[in-house]
Order: sequence, then C-alpha cells, then structure tokens
Amino acid sequence: MFLQAAGGDAMQTLFLLGGMAIIFYFFMIRPQQKKQKDQRTFVDQIKKGDSVVTIGGIHGKVFSVDNETITIEVDRGYKMTIEKTAVSFENSRKASEKPVKKEKD
Repeated sequence: MFLQAAGGDAMQTLFLLGGMAIIFYFFMIRPQQKKQKDQRTFVDQIKKGDSVVTIGGIHGKVFSVDNETITIEVDRGYKMTIEKTAVSFENSRKASEKPVKKEKD
C-alpha cells in the first residue's frame, strides 16, 4: 500500500515539473529567441541611409556597410565605425517612429 501511494506522488510531481518546464519555455525562452531573431534580421538588413541607434545610445545615419562593421555619420563630417552587433533593434525602431501629437480638447 505504501508503494502505491509513493508511485502516485511521483507521477504527480513529474507532471508538475513537466508543466512548469512548458510554462517556463513559453514565457521565458521563446520570447527571448524571437527577440534575438529580430535583432539578427535587423542587423543583416541594415543599408546605407538608415537611421540607427547603438546600444550605447549614439544616434546616426548609416554611411557605409561592410561585412562586420558599419560607418555611421553622427554629425556633418563626423563619422564613426562600429560593429554591426552594436546596433540596437529596439532603440532604432523607437527612434524612427514619429511622435504622435496629442490633440487639445
């Protein structure tokens, strides 16, 4: 009788741990993988003339693109060469969005 109770508890524990693993995957791992994929796609599609923001917060316009680096123009005549991986997808997207004007009542 004791063995039957212990076997049932082991199955419940196994189902509980399996359920927790599935929830962890869908709420933690999967969204992070999607963010990484979006970042990688964005970096691969950078072209001359795009406005970008680095992970350090530097805003600029892409002047030229090489294999692993890009040159951005941050001011007239001032150019910086940075790694493609230093460009932030989220910050670049936010900077490119135009602010919405609120209507006065």
